[in-house]
Amino acid sequence: MTRIPGVILAGGKATRMGGGDKGLLPLGDATLLDSVIGRLGPQCSELAINANGDPARFARFGLPVLADPMADFPGPLAGVLAGLDWAAQTGAEAIVTAAADTPFLPGDLVARLTAEAAEKGVPIALAASADEAGVQRRHPTFGLWPTGLREDLRAALSGGLRKIVLWTDRHGAATVPFPAASFDPFFNVNTPEDMARAERLLARGMA
Repeated sequence: MTRIPGVILAGGKATRMGGGDKGLLPLGDATLLDSVIGRLGPQCSELAINANGDPARFARFGLPVLADPMADFPGPLAGVLAGLDWAAQTGAEAIVTAAADTPFLPGDLVARLTAEAAEKGVPIALAASADEAGVQRRHPTFGLWPTGLREDLRAALSGGLRKIVLWTDRHGAATVPFPAASFDPFFNVNTPEDMARAERLLARGMA
């Protein structure tokens, strides 16, 4: 499996940040989404953005914008499905997803997810990192997803399933731990305080 498209999940409503598109908020001289694209793009054969509403607001990034294939904002799994449908049309066997509000994601995300899935012989792999107590916590919006399971996922969503790990656990998903040195690479911006921390990390050269 050598050709892996990436899909940035940007469909959240950012209610704790005052609403709107969290990925378009400024970080340093650019935006959160610029940071995610800069880190995920070199790891993938191509990128797309999953977001709903007018796609023109993302035009400057020059990437396909994929709307959820289901109404009423059913959550990140709908974004995964949008990405799988898009990738399947191009003949890709899998995608890797990342959240639009996580500007310091690992530079080896795709390589490690694909390697672990291959080693374990499973179709899905999810990233994880240790919390402050040292307990590994999965980050299910950061995953490797095979296009061959998209109809299974569509059926699950149509049946009302919304929680990512309930579906991934059905398929024996591998968990891939990523080390956290001075901070968790999956740190995501949910509040103004988080944005201030991201600015400090950026200033320290963590991007």
